[in-house]
Amino acid sequence: DRLAKARQIANNPVAYKVCEGCDSIVTAEVVICPNCHGYRFDESPERVVEQATHLSTRPQQSVTASDLT
Repeated sequence: DRLAKARQIANNPVAYKVCEGCDSIVTAEVVICPNCHGYRFDESPERVVEQATHLSTRPQQSVTASDLT
């Protein structure tokens, strides 16, 4: 559920960061974005919460691993 995941991220934004290449939210430990292979991230908690809120209010548009099986 996208809304539940967004709440989880918003409750602990320092554990996540936003890829500046594709706007995906990834865990703070990630060095290279698994979606676009970008390596530049915005780690500010404000940006993470803003992106989580944005992504939770629109339909999923990205392709996930389950879409490919």
